[in-house]
Amino acid sequence: MKPILLQGHERSITQIKYNREGDLLFSAAKDTVVNVWYSVNGERLGTYNGHTGAVWCVDVDWDTKSVLTGSADNSCRLWDCETGKQLALLNTSSAVRTCGFDFSGNIIMFSTDKQMGYQCFLNYFDLRDPQQIEDNQPYLSVPCSESKVTSAVWGPLGEFVIAGLENGEINQFSAKSGEVLRKVKEHTKQINDIQTSVDLTMVITASKDNTAKLFDSTSLEHIKSFKTERPVNSAAISPIMDHVVMGGGQEAMEVTTTSTRIGKFEARFFHAAYEEEFGRVKGHFGPINCVAFHPDGKSYSSGGEDGYVRIHYFDPQYFDFELEA
Repeated sequence: MKPILLQGHERSITQIKYNREGDLLFSAAKDTVVNVWYSVNGERLGTYNGHTGAVWCVDVDWDTKSVLTGSADNSCRLWDCETGKQLALLNTSSAVRTCGFDFSGNIIMFSTDKQMGYQCFLNYFDLRDPQQIEDNQPYLSVPCSESKVTSAVWGPLGEFVIAGLENGEINQFSAKSGEVLRKVKEHTKQINDIQTSVDLTMVITASKDNTAKLFDSTSLEHIKSFKTERPVNSAAISPIMDHVVMGGGQEAMEVTTTSTRIGKFEARFFHAAYEEEFGRVKGHFGPINCVAFHPDGKSYSSGGEDGYVRIHYFDPQYFDFELEA
């Protein structure tokens, strides 16, 4: 079945996110725009306009009422999902790299970059307290002095945040005290992406060291590794099958020096238990920056350096993987 091509961005895609039901797909890109699409047919519903720099991250809460975005314009913004109206503006000292709602949708976290002499911080705001938003004062701000946070997700029950760092470490930061509950270092290079399984029991990390790894989200015990021969920019866990999908490629600056075949810009599917690759899907004209499974597990989306978002359906009768001999 042909993929649905979503053309609504002028620069490379940085993150894509489905809402809980999977009827909406949110895409953030370096062109300052955040788009929302119908996932079933690729129709663009609207945009969230307001950022003046590259948008690095996007998240949507449990009941699809609010959207959270973080940008290189030194701000994290909260939007009304339906109307596109900006509800809150949180200014920071440096670019916002990751953001997310906890399970309840009441508490948000976002991390800022270490740049221009400013430290990397992981900030927590409680949206039920309007004073925090008004004063731009988080109830908890955790300095990350050793290495900056490059990706982060909420753990089960909103008790802690699992953060991937530039040095390859994974840390668990308590949402109440801010202390580091656990830390492991299974990667040798920067972690580009962290995503959770549908029941939040596992997380998968994608790293510049050419691997993606599966961890228990509570104990951070390393479960499986998936190896490739190029940096992995993003990885996602299927909600219904024992599959993971990975996207990557070279660094954007190296793309022009190699042909597309060598660049290997396919999405790659691995079996979660056997750690074996069983399929690839072509499509993008550059590295894949982000991948996400639909909550029903019957399709997945990928966003690339080429500025396109592609939705691929693969019901069993449409199984169009290119199987390696």
